[in-house]
Amino acid sequence: MFAQTPEPPYFAVIFTSQRTAADEGYGHMAERMVALAAQQPGFLGVESVRGADGLGITVSYWVSEEAILAWRNDAEHSLAREQGRKSWYGQFQVRVAKVERAYGMAPQGVQP
Repeated sequence: MFAQTPEPPYFAVIFTSQRTAADEGYGHMAERMVALAAQQPGFLGVESVRGADGLGITVSYWVSEEAILAWRNDAEHSLAREQGRKSWYGQFQVRVAKVERAYGMAPQGVQP
């Protein structure tokens, strides 16, 4: 599902990861992190995909860099990141970007 973001500017955190074979509660934790992020001040939405080869990209959208930092410093999120490094990810990359422009196309018959 597409995140419903406001007019730019806003920020995007792009998390690209390669999963390991370990599961050990990954699905539950991923759902929990989205629910927890949604409760954070400044959270705008999230979009996520994962291929059959384990490569995944999750983009979360935020109103400010301060909101991103607060999310990064959340205690439960920190524990999840530690578990990810230890078990779930063979490698990952985090990129933070400022969205200056956004445009697209809505489905037929739907007004943007």
